[in-house]
Amino acid sequence: MTTIDLQHVSRWFGNVVAVNDITMTIGPGVTGLLGPNGAGKSTLLNMMGGFLAPSSGTVTLDGRTVWRNEAIYREIGVVPEREAMYDFLTGREFVLANAELHGLGRKEAARALATVDMEHAQDRRVATYSKGMRQRVKMASALVHDPSVLLLDEPFNGMDPRQRMQLMELLRKMGDEGRTVLFSSHILEEVEQLASHIEVIVAGRHAASGDFRRIRRLMTDRPHRYLVRSDDDRALAAALIADPSTSGIEVDLEEGALRIQAVDFARFTTLLPRVARDHGIRLHTVSPSDESLESVFSYLVAA
Repeated sequence: MTTIDLQHVSRWFGNVVAVNDITMTIGPGVTGLLGPNGAGKSTLLNMMGGFLAPSSGTVTLDGRTVWRNEAIYREIGVVPEREAMYDFLTGREFVLANAELHGLGRKEAARALATVDMEHAQDRRVATYSKGMRQRVKMASALVHDPSVLLLDEPFNGMDPRQRMQLMELLRKMGDEGRTVLFSSHILEEVEQLASHIEVIVAGRHAASGDFRRIRRLMTDRPHRYLVRSDDDRALAAALIADPSTSGIEVDLEEGALRIQAVDFARFTTLLPRVARDHGIRLHTVSPSDESLESVFSYLVAA
């Protein structure tokens, strides 16, 4: 069970602060790293991978300092966002070169290429690859030594839907095996489907951590929205609107439901079933309408 631990990590470039006093621990399973462009995600991943020194603070892998510690590369695989590759090599040669750096050979390179479904193009030059194919070959290169930690910076860029599904399944499997997988992505739907845990970076600072639904429920300063269907929506709306836990109710005739905005989450969750019971109203559907990862992310970025 390998973990990466960051303690009060900052990184600045001249007068520009890219990462500001971040403390977090990335453990086994799949973790999504979210943040708008320029938030500091790539800088953070580069420090975790040992390619960039923190200006202050520490980054450790199971208690061992990452920076200038070559031994950690036996355990870490990195897939950078940058496209810089040796275009004159074939895919097989590119992955084999990385295998040889780890003291491995053709067998391991072939296994890694098969894992990412690139056997059919392994003898073509990298220069002829599409963006999605380049991503998969970089992935094979990162997997060739069977690492316990995988760091991926926007790994889904350029992949078609089939390739994305294959990579998502591979990452999910690695997380289930107990490996530590951290990936950044701007495609919120993919993060929501794949990551069991999220870390949110906004303007270089650590904005939130955990399951996105739990994070949303902790946002007590922001209204919670619900879609409610019952056998008497108008009577239910009339009873609920009188309570201070609700700030607005809309009757959605097209959906045949109520759209309720609650300002007191704890009070509303006990109020709704009590009101329904007292007025003899049967509830058919009660579902949050703003607990998607997209809504949580937009709330955090706007904070």
